[in-house]
Amino acid sequence: MTTTQATDLDDAGMVFIDPTAYADEERFHRACSLLRRADPIHLVEHPDFPPFWALTRHADVYEVELHPKTFHNAPFPVIGPNEVLAQQQAGSAMLRTLIHMDDPDHKAHRALTVDWFKPRSLARLQERLDDMARRSVDRMAELDGSCDFARDIAMQYPLQVILAILGLPESDYPRMLQLTQELFGNQDPELARGSSPEEVLQVMQDFFQYFSALTEDRRANPADDLASTIANGSIDGEPVGLIETISYYVIVATAGHDTTSSAMAGGMQALVENPAELARLKDEPGLIDSAVDEIIRWTTPVKHFMRTATEPYEVSGHEFQPGDMLLLSYPSANRDEDVFDDPFRFDVGRSPNPHLAFGFGAHYCLGAKLARMEIKALLTELVPRLETIELAGSPALAQTTFVGGLKHLPITYSLR
Repeated sequence: MTTTQATDLDDAGMVFIDPTAYADEERFHRACSLLRRADPIHLVEHPDFPPFWALTRHADVYEVELHPKTFHNAPFPVIGPNEVLAQQQAGSAMLRTLIHMDDPDHKAHRALTVDWFKPRSLARLQERLDDMARRSVDRMAELDGSCDFARDIAMQYPLQVILAILGLPESDYPRMLQLTQELFGNQDPELARGSSPEEVLQVMQDFFQYFSALTEDRRANPADDLASTIANGSIDGEPVGLIETISYYVIVATAGHDTTSSAMAGGMQALVENPAELARLKDEPGLIDSAVDEIIRWTTPVKHFMRTATEPYEVSGHEFQPGDMLLLSYPSANRDEDVFDDPFRFDVGRSPNPHLAFGFGAHYCLGAKLARMEIKALLTELVPRLETIELAGSPALAQTTFVGGLKHLPITYSLR
């Protein structure tokens, strides 16, 4: 390997710790394409971060996902600066969600709510989803042919769905949206409450206070909602700890809508920028199911998860050692030329579409089915009513290294 090539690869590896890189898709995907070709399991070294191996190929990410006993989520499921990770390791982290857990804790805690997300349970929501999708498109009509689709539609519809399942009052929806934006957007100057550690901590404290009160209420007055299931959950006959209970609420209320809204907004941008695919979808509504998965692959709202090796294990000729940290790059895996035919083409009829946007195996996204249902309901309602649509300004992606997508998508349109 030449010195020049090594420098290029090192520069490419920096995208995984640079929030601005995820807001510049051309830069990010150019770096990942280089790594997939030349160094698919790439060591990223930066003085402010622990060294880690970035996995950029679909097969390698898939292999690691298949072996949760060898590659643990703990101690750090998400990459962060040394200072932040040291605080988490010292026990100052306020959250312990499903993404922080490994078996047997992960399996036991996941089982608390898994019935809510099974197809049979979610089928009962179809009428509500269709009604909310209809109201979303009606809202577009009220906005008189111009809106910021990301903020006005995509951020609102999934939020209403997941908070209705939780059983939260509609009056609290704006607060949940703001807190979610501040949580996942804490690396974006426009979305963050502030840049200081104290301001980031205050966001978590606000979540904690809100859901602590909700827990007390649902334990005293249980209802037929997901919030009551979480509040009154028990494992081996013992109540779930308060930290784990609050964490469960936070992951459901935030990831349960923010990832879907990112996919919806990014999917709309893809349809606007690929009018032939939009026309194809109008002519062949039977393609909506495959279009949903293509939108999810295309946008990949969860950018990465970390894994830590617990024993020696070989992946594509690379021998990982205990303690090695791995970053699983889902956007890169979902553009892998070895798996997807013409991966940088948006294709509403793509099949098969083995994307990894929901992960795979034991940690497969609990809400994957619900996300697909929501996006399908919106497309089913919107596409037939859409006569014209075009961008009315520049789309803007959030700066993040973990979860995110479009924060603005200005459009003009006409509806039937």
